Amino acid sequence: MFARTIAILLLSSACAAHANISALSNQDAVSGLKAALEKGSGVAVDLLGRTDGFFGNGAVKIPLPDSLKKYEKLMRSVGMGKHADELVLTMNRAAEAAVPEAKKLFVDSIRKMSVQDAKGILTGGQTAGTEYFRRSTTEQLKAKFLPIVKKATAKVQLAEKYNQYAQKGVQFGLVKKEQANLDDYVTQKALDGLFFMVAEEEKKIRQDPVKAGSDIIRKVFGALK
Repeated sequence: MFARTIAILLLSSACAAHANISALSNQDAVSGLKAALEKGSGVAVDLLGRTDGFFGNGAVKIPLPDSLKKYEKLMRSVGMGKHADELVLTMNRAAEAAVPEAKKLFVDSIRKMSVQDAKGILTGGQTAGTEYFRRSTTEQLKAKFLPIVKKATAKVQLAEKYNQYAQKGVQFGLVKKEQANLDDYVTQKALDGLFFMVAEEEKKIRQDPVKAGSDIIRKVFGALK
């Protein structure tokens, strides 16, 4: 059984908390974990998938690509600050528009989770659930996220703004003209920000399951205390 397997894995450091875990049924343990991951990922998506979700959050705000960032100060010094600001804003708005589509993908991955996956996450570290998402869904998320980002960036003419900015940089000898896939860049940064926020929410649930607002979450994660 799931509970017995957990007890064996934790035998070397057995304590009262482990006894509580062992008392959990297989169904409760898996249901509680899935509920926690669904809640945490849902909150993360809601926080990011709105106006200023990225742009207004310094922890996940998407900066200029490195190819331009190193020239940003110089470009601002020659009166091109407005173009840099517009580019940063449009990149973050694209990420905000795309992130809501991740919610269903997270929910689907949670529902497909195996008992073995659940066992490892429940007894893992503070962000074990987030690492599961990274390990098992990153490529799928990226593949489905990228078209959404492309649509969003096209709507705000992000590529055109980037090209305009880069071309002006070339005129001043500050930027080498090179191919840069901003859609890939924004997609990766959006995913990085999303995983970061999911991790933050997971840590909150693990640290204080009482605030999670769900009996099954409190029961399962409370047993880990």
